[in-house]
Amino acid sequence: MTSAIAAAEPAGVSRMALLMIDFQRDFCAEGGYSDRFAGLEWVKPILAPARRLLDAARKSGLLVVHTREGYAADLSDCSPAKLLRSRKAGSEIGSVGPMGRLLIRGEHGHDIIDALKPVAGEIVIDKASYGAFCGTNCESILRSRGIDTLVFAGVTADVCVHTTLREAYDRWFDCFYVKDAISCFDPEIRRACEKMIEEEGGIWGALTTVEQMTQRWSASTHSPTVCR
Repeated sequence: MTSAIAAAEPAGVSRMALLMIDFQRDFCAEGGYSDRFAGLEWVKPILAPARRLLDAARKSGLLVVHTREGYAADLSDCSPAKLLRSRKAGSEIGSVGPMGRLLIRGEHGHDIIDALKPVAGEIVIDKASYGAFCGTNCESILRSRGIDTLVFAGVTADVCVHTTLREAYDRWFDCFYVKDAISCFDPEIRRACEKMIEEEGGIWGALTTVEQMTQRWSASTHSPTVCR
């Protein structure tokens, strides 16, 4: 008799998806939303590892989902509190920058950076929220493809990544947090975000690295088929 609480077998690549959270120009490029008040040194070091992770996921046949945070041109889907908060930070949502209005859907800055841009067949989810499940069809897309395990990369660790991670975990997705492909403005907050993953035996999933994840995928896709 199999126990209902027995640990599940590790998911194969067919049941995994890579979530690339908000690798947008407004967060990752000069003149964007984040650059105005936090610079870019916090994000530059994770872009190459994120690209290696993305390349490996594509090679292994994973479903890849990209997300973009952004708001309507009239700001009707941006709460007054969020707008005020961005104003206090010195980078008001909807204000004009060198790549267009900050975090507004359709502007150049809203789109994903060239180094990590989606290819044909990959999914792009636009969200007027921090979490990718709030007000979107993200869950139905994943369920319809039999996905039960999510691998996280993106920005920022403490806001959109952790919000989406927690939404996913509460929806019974297994989660992998790829720490060298995730960052935020403050290194202490980044470390805290990583530490939270493993609290209480892994309360938000598993902490991992690009190297560990790519090795796992490689081993899975090259495992011999057993004939019965």
